[in-house]
Amino acid sequence: MQYAAPVGIGVLYALLMSLVREPHRRRLNALMVAGAGAAYLSGGGLGGWEFAFTALVTCVAFRGLNSWTFIGVGWLLHTAWDVVHHLGGDPIVPFAPTSSLGCAVCDPVIALWCLRGGPSLTGMFRDRGGDRRRSRGEPRATMAR
Repeated sequence: MQYAAPVGIGVLYALLMSLVREPHRRRLNALMVAGAGAAYLSGGGLGGWEFAFTALVTCVAFRGLNSWTFIGVGWLLHTAWDVVHHLGGDPIVPFAPTSSLGCAVCDPVIALWCLRGGPSLTGMFRDRGGDRRRSRGEPRATMAR
């Protein structure tokens, strides 16, 4: 459960973000990765390195305003920072000792989705249903405008 729940959270994140239309989805995700980059600041477990990391992720997130690739890279950077904090015994949530490990499992799931261009997962499910209807000769549903 220690690994399954974070994977599920990553998938749930991508599903919920899929409800946001482009280009707002990309921009919102750039803000999210910037916020994640600052998540360890209040703990200060790595001293000045916390500020350096936050500055790095902020720069990557800024580039992510126009690039899903940079957003994915930002999540992978945060994954590495989670691992450093987990091994150093300085969890992201002070009262949950394995919270950084959970974050290190969740973040790559989000990163993979971002590196694929942050596609709408809900749209993918809708499209697949449409493909099945057409293969059976049923007309595709259209929305009145």
